[in-house]
Amino acid sequence: MILDIGFETMPREDLEAIVLRRLKATIDRVYANIPFYRKKFEENHITPNDIKSLEDLKQIPFTAKEDLRDNYPFGMFAVPMDNVVRIHASSGTTGKPTVVGYTARDINTWAELMARSLAAGGATRGDIIHNAYGYGLFTGGLGIHYGAEKLGASVIPVSGGNSKRQVVIMKDFGPTILTATPSYTLYLAEVAEKMGVSFHDLKFKFGIFGAEPWSENMRQEIEQKLNITAVDIYGLSEVMGPGVAIECHEAKKGLHIFEDHFIPEIIDPGTGEVLPYGETGELVFTTITKEAFPVIRYRTRDITSLNPEPCICGRTHIRMNRVSGRTDDMLIIRGVNVFPSQIESVLMGIDEVEPHYQLVVDRKGKLDTLTVLVEVEERLFSDEVKVLQNLERKISKNIKEYLGVSAKVKLVEPKAIARSQGKAVRVIDNRKI
Repeated sequence: MILDIGFETMPREDLEAIVLRRLKATIDRVYANIPFYRKKFEENHITPNDIKSLEDLKQIPFTAKEDLRDNYPFGMFAVPMDNVVRIHASSGTTGKPTVVGYTARDINTWAELMARSLAAGGATRGDIIHNAYGYGLFTGGLGIHYGAEKLGASVIPVSGGNSKRQVVIMKDFGPTILTATPSYTLYLAEVAEKMGVSFHDLKFKFGIFGAEPWSENMRQEIEQKLNITAVDIYGLSEVMGPGVAIECHEAKKGLHIFEDHFIPEIIDPGTGEVLPYGETGELVFTTITKEAFPVIRYRTRDITSLNPEPCICGRTHIRMNRVSGRTDDMLIIRGVNVFPSQIESVLMGIDEVEPHYQLVVDRKGKLDTLTVLVEVEERLFSDEVKVLQNLERKISKNIKEYLGVSAKVKLVEPKAIARSQGKAVRVIDNRKI
């Protein structure tokens, strides 16, 4: 279902005219109200009047996460604090958290975008949405929640954790849409199986999953185990939260970016050069409707590509391909670039293993080593040692052939890898300790 036919199916020429008008207004606002941007403009001898076309956006320097941290907590806000009605923040596990603010209008815009997203993912006014994204400073839970209410659907604000209770609620309340991270979704499937509950007996039709990179193979695993259609949603708090882009359930071939609110670019992460459609690089966003916390050419660190081809669903907005990883999650092992999602793709093609894994990177002397911990089915773990050794060699061989990097594979028993109620911890890099 297309919720906003006017904007979502607008001819490109008309859409670009609106985008340019909104971009100019945003540039004026950040220049006047955010000292960080005014200084950046002046250092590069740019004024708002220099932005006359969408192409002129390339004149403006990038904004990085470090810039947000350097202006912690409220230095990047474009409105006085008495106009800010909500504050969210990142976890801050690798430094100061990034803090974002919303005006009342921003909250309404976000709710409308999330309603659009839920509709694209298969939700309707008559659905019951089981929202297992975390609530609090993380934007996922409240983003989905407000969007569901805007759509007119019923929402169960269950959040993450307390998984057995979640399964009971699924049985008793009969939700039809599931929203969660992909890794936590698979954990819920494990818990349900242990409780003797089959997802085939529940009422779920669609699942909307995001907040972490996941592979096409993991989608197939989720769809099979939960008996649903699974779609990918994308967002990040610095740009809005969830609802920046989503797959339509009709095609499931790339995520529609809501271009009437966000301008996407793909750049070479090393040089900053803007890349053409179809080439893979780092995703960059400029917000053009946010009041409290607008960002200009924000480097997301997410790796993807853009596809301008029309979609069968009728939406005209550019699509981004599934995020394959993040520049800060990319491991360089003996000169080879490795993303966790690439390892996942190999593992999900092997029937004997479970969809739970962890990469451990170490350094012995001057050489980096990669160990892949992989859970196996309980029945297999009790088999003779030779069977397990053969499977380890098979996985190691497949990784070598697919990625060109040698990895030691260690099979572990079920539940040996810690489960997350939010984003899964895929990498332990002991080189940084």
